[in-house]
Amino acid sequence: MFWIEKTFDELTTAELYALLQLRSEVFVVEQQCPYQDMDGSDQKALHLMGYNDTHKLVAYTRIFAPGIKFDMASIGRVITAMEVRRTGAGRELMIKSIAVLEERYGKQPIKIGAQQYLHKFYSSLGFRQSSEMYLEDNIPHIEMIRE
Repeated sequence: MFWIEKTFDELTTAELYALLQLRSEVFVVEQQCPYQDMDGSDQKALHLMGYNDTHKLVAYTRIFAPGIKFDMASIGRVITAMEVRRTGAGRELMIKSIAVLEERYGKQPIKIGAQQYLHKFYSSLGFRQSSEMYLEDNIPHIEMIRE
């Protein structure tokens, strides 16, 4: 995979379309969860995009400085396309996201809102559960922090 990171204003229309398409494909269609994906936060995020060797977007996150989504820096909209799941792409995506966040904003705690079933995955990356389970769009979530 190769990686591109851009602010919202740096995104091309093709890149924006591809990342919104991937988010819709997984979060809305696959997870059968109609929700307001375009939440006004994309403009404040750094967008990390992972492309395969055919230049298709297959991995993506939004990265935020402290004080935007949480009081801490954060990573959200963590997503991999179905065809790269169980290949290590999700782990590679999170490792790259953490590295980019630290390059941009310095080494610091990172807070995420994670789907509860991914607790073990995020724990393996150093995140620890910091909240009780809560429902977001009828999907069980937990907050987690990586010190």
